[in-house]
Amino acid sequence: MKASSGKSNLYIVGIVLAVLTFWLFANSMINIIPAMSADMDISLGALNIATSLTALFSGLFIVVAGGLSDRSGRKKMTYIGLILSIAGSLLVLLAQGPFFLITGRALQGISAAFIMPATISLIKTAFDEKDRQRALSYWSFGSWGGAGVATLAGGLIATYMGWRWIFVISIIVALISMWILRDIKESKANDHNKAPFDYGGFVLFVLVLLGVNIIVTQGQELGWTSPLMIVLMAGTLLLLAVFFEYEKRRKHQFIDFNLFKIKPYTGAVVSNFLQNGIVASIVVANIYVQVARGFTSFEAGLLTIGHIVTLLVMIRVGERMLQTMGARKPMLWSILIASLGMSMAAMTFLPDFAYIIVVFIGFLIAGVGVGMYATPSMDTSLVHINNDQVGIASGIYKMASSLGNSFGIAISTAVYGTVQMMTDNIHVAGAMGILTAFVFGVISFWVVAKTISPEEGLASEPLDMVGKA
Repeated sequence: MKASSGKSNLYIVGIVLAVLTFWLFANSMINIIPAMSADMDISLGALNIATSLTALFSGLFIVVAGGLSDRSGRKKMTYIGLILSIAGSLLVLLAQGPFFLITGRALQGISAAFIMPATISLIKTAFDEKDRQRALSYWSFGSWGGAGVATLAGGLIATYMGWRWIFVISIIVALISMWILRDIKESKANDHNKAPFDYGGFVLFVLVLLGVNIIVTQGQELGWTSPLMIVLMAGTLLLLAVFFEYEKRRKHQFIDFNLFKIKPYTGAVVSNFLQNGIVASIVVANIYVQVARGFTSFEAGLLTIGHIVTLLVMIRVGERMLQTMGARKPMLWSILIASLGMSMAAMTFLPDFAYIIVVFIGFLIAGVGVGMYATPSMDTSLVHINNDQVGIASGIYKMASSLGNSFGIAISTAVYGTVQMMTDNIHVAGAMGILTAFVFGVISFWVVAKTISPEEGLASEPLDMVGKA
């Protein structure tokens, strides 16, 4: 039985607050490192590790946590995630040295891994059709919106209240979320209750993801052709092959590869990976304007304000487009708009004032595309998945977001650095690094065109295509 109309809005608020514990409050640490460094006897290196640790642990465990939510219950896993968020925030709040700080940040990352797929799964099982699409839009507000204002909110709180108040507020928000969601109906998989947990697949999968994370985050620094990186790439590929072979031989798999036989789901996951790669090119643009144009980090950040605003506005517009014309058209248009908007920053031949205007408008246009994409893509990734597998399917979808962003940053910055080294022309290097967004866009457009049918999203409620709901 789905949520009654009287409680659905309240449940959406509770879910969004749960999402904000990571996307807003945990992410705020990005902008408060100087304040934390001045307040605690902790080295800058330890602070940098603590900052990146949350995203790393989230990426490593999100598919694992999604699978656990299917087996043990989505509401239960949301609560465990919120409890871990409270524990992590409390450790960061009390930290005077690196141990509490790093442990707390790791717990915050694991909490995000539990909360994201579990809350998406709750939306799938607690809401019907248009209510589900509306809830997914607000979920996107929490994730995209929280991430967009995290540095600004963190800076304001740290400046006027003290940085520790960020984590006090995070604890309060988590408690409110738990109270709101106390009555939401539990849901879990029916046919996995007696299935043994695939510990071997779990360990292999985490090792593969750890290798991928190290490659995409450290490749530029270690050197893509260095012996260490080549060995790491080969080892990760070998582990991936072992994982696939191991899973193929098991009756109860950690990841059911039949999910990827569903063309709309595969299209949504792959295009989500590529869409986040498009957005990642904004990093090269920020580096370029600071190095080549003399911008401060604050001035570079101001260029993205229009991007954040239009992104948030267009999330609900994308939802309406999904309901009136299906998923395919808004996804195709959004990919085209986002890649073209981001690519406008490649006009590095322009003088300073003209370039600022073009980049601001380009980021604003890209925000239109990214916002339009969010709900049609998320809904397409869920609607054909049965309720027994929606947790792990959601985990894979969100993992694609993180990996797409990481790969996008790694590839675009590698192109930027390589071209600069070969040409000794920072303007050409900036243009080529930014244009990786267009390459990601072309591939993503082709994937959606091949996998998403024109009728996708128009049917009232498609039958599940894997197992039985």
